[in-house]
Amino acid sequence: MRYSYRTRSVCAMEICFDLEGNVVKNIEFTGGCNGNLKAISKLVDGWTVEQIEEKLRGNTCGRRPTSCADQLALAVREAYNSQLAG
Repeated sequence: MRYSYRTRSVCAMEICFDLEGNVVKNIEFTGGCNGNLKAISKLVDGWTVEQIEEKLRGNTCGRRPTSCADQLALAVREAYNSQLAG
């Protein structure tokens, strides 16, 4: 299923991705550092929610308490939890 997540406190405005069970695919960021976010999207394509959280959760950007990578980890967890709640 396709999910969309409005980010908070980062340059990217939105993250869209497909979630198949707990596997995340086809990640697309709107806004932000285009090259870096394309690279992150390719690197984690096919990873599970847990793998993304383990590697990306808690990453910060400059003085901000979050980053686009951290926002992705939050987004996939939120989507997965809503999928389980049904």
